[in-house]
Amino acid sequence: MLRFYHAPNSRSTSIKQLAIELGITDQIDTIEVTIPRQDGSGGPDPRNAHPEKKVPYLIDGEDSVRERAAIVLYLTDRFPEAGLGRPVGHEQRGRYISWLIWYQGVLEPVAILSWAGLSHPAVTASLRDYDTARDHLDAVLSKQPYLLGDSYSAADLLCAGPFAWFGDQMATTPAIRAWVARCQERPSVAATGER
Repeated sequence: MLRFYHAPNSRSTSIKQLAIELGITDQIDTIEVTIPRQDGSGGPDPRNAHPEKKVPYLIDGEDSVRERAAIVLYLTDRFPEAGLGRPVGHEQRGRYISWLIWYQGVLEPVAILSWAGLSHPAVTASLRDYDTARDHLDAVLSKQPYLLGDSYSAADLLCAGPFAWFGDQMATTPAIRAWVARCQERPSVAATGER
């Protein structure tokens, strides 16, 4: 059985939602742990197997996976029948992986820096800035309902997350807001029992 370390109302909620979408909640032992929160509450949980006491963290037998994009890829590859990923050989495999890694390596970092009011030419030159990332999303979503075209994927689940969580705190466009609304209408969002 898979073991999933999760802190409610945190980044790991997206993995809880993915498990619901994949129909595998009966194959995952979810272990709720505490983590340090921005408001000063919480703290590292000795029960958390993550080497840095963070979430999400997934253990599969003797193997382990950390970082959301990696866990999303791992689970959608392991459970391809749900159709939320793009398996090796699929014509959209490269685009699917690119969106997952773009989220983890570009969108989340620049969104956090923008929210914190931090900027530096070295960051902008290497990572881009939030406006550039937002405009990239808008260009894609102005032409199609989801990141890979007409159907929802785990890339949408991952990339729409911060817009749903932070709402008006993140500058968006009409196309992005409509996409986030479509993603938030998924039954799996309500089924997590988290905001």
